[in-house]
Amino acid sequence: MSSSIRRTPLRSRTATLAAALAVPVLALGACSTAAGGDDGTLSVLASFYPLQMVAEQVGGDRVDVGSLTPPGAEPHDVELSPAQVASVAAAQLVVYQSGFQAAVDAAVSEAGPAHVVDAAEVADLETTAQEGHSHSDGDDEHAHEHADGDDAHDHGGLDPHFWLDPTRMPAVADAVADALSEIDPDGADTYRANAAALGTRFGELDDAYAAGLATCERRTVVTTHEAFGYLAQRYDLEQVGIAGVDPETEPSPARLREVGDLVRAEGVTTIFFETLASPKVAQTLASDLGVETAVLDPIEGLTDDAQDYFSIAQANLESLRVALSCS
Repeated sequence: MSSSIRRTPLRSRTATLAAALAVPVLALGACSTAAGGDDGTLSVLASFYPLQMVAEQVGGDRVDVGSLTPPGAEPHDVELSPAQVASVAAAQLVVYQSGFQAAVDAAVSEAGPAHVVDAAEVADLETTAQEGHSHSDGDDEHAHEHADGDDAHDHGGLDPHFWLDPTRMPAVADAVADALSEIDPDGADTYRANAAALGTRFGELDDAYAAGLATCERRTVVTTHEAFGYLAQRYDLEQVGIAGVDPETEPSPARLREVGDLVRAEGVTTIFFETLASPKVAQTLASDLGVETAVLDPIEGLTDDAQDYFSIAQANLESLRVALSCS
């Protein structure tokens, strides 16, 4: 397998949010965590779950972390209420990923929070393309020809799903620790120790994936949408998405035929669907082809409070090992 990587600028959309920003912080309700806790904890606001998890782990009991994406919601196209927009202005630290959620980009731009960590600046985002199934090679005009409509523009040509490669996460943890230390110097040692401990956990997860996926009968992973490019690149797998980077993009009949031909040719036994997006297309295609379906979670949000980033990542590894017949 070979891959080509092309870097393109991030794109953000702007919106008029003056009216939303005028909403009193007292009206925030469930978003009141943005103003900090009565016990002196710092108010931190994250844009969606993986960044929320990092902020919680690094900040520990010295921070109060809220999220702009509700539990169980698909984060790609999240819309913000006026109260949520006001919470961006009130937060002492905002952790987000520019180019991923347009409403969040606009809110950060208009609100101008005092301290911001942009994961896109430290996670080394890339456009990943894999030989034989590339949807990003060449100019953007021809990208994602398999889908009805071009979803490449939604993320500025970049794959936003960096958190599925655990080796890209420690840099975000370190950036959060640095930002919290600037706000709260008394907690600097705690933040940096927490970031280091979290980095160790990411390293252990990387080792588990490398070992677990080292020897497999198959290396092609067919997914509902192309959320797993960084994971595939890291562990020498080949991702084939039914849809593109945006899970809401409907695949064309031609793309469904193309994926079906590939499944038959390469002996794929499983088509993966997700927890936060409709499984209907994947299930119908799998039924037509006589193959199995299974969940491969892009870890964009939680649907079960008993789960977290690491438990879901471990479940993903086991699902991959079964589908790919790894020894």
